[in-house]
Amino acid sequence: MKKLTLADYQALAEFRYQIRRFLHFSEEAVETAGLERGQYQLMLAIKGMPAGVRPRIRELANRMQIRHHSAVELINRLEAGGYVRRERAQDDRREVLLALAPKGERVLAELALHHHEELRGSAPGLVAALRRLMRGEKNGVAGQAAAPRKADDDN
Repeated sequence: MKKLTLADYQALAEFRYQIRRFLHFSEEAVETAGLERGQYQLMLAIKGMPAGVRPRIRELANRMQIRHHSAVELINRLEAGGYVRRERAQDDRREVLLALAPKGERVLAELALHHHEELRGSAPGLVAALRRLMRGEKNGVAGQAAAPRKADDDN
């Protein structure tokens, strides 16, 4: 395994800083809307589910990298607040699918627009930091990529 240089550490730190700046914006915007960050992420995951993937709890937990029971708790709170609803699948009535309620659609549309605008403004810094990281990797400096892992439940 090759050792990282000071420039590699600086590139990692800058990339992390740029990500954190965006996440800080996101946390404040979501809180202002009266939601928890996980609730916004879950609604975004429902709306942005890839084509052909059904919005079931298992898939949503996977997309958010949280445990199944944590996704259930988020869904319960969102359902109680009128943001999401559970529906039975037409082809298999045993299957429960999730959908945004009209209130969830409205709140998500507003938050997603703010996030999109913020990303457009912060994209140059994020892209520059990522390019700096990739330059180090091309030079054979960066170590092996870590295997994907489950994030903590509070993400």
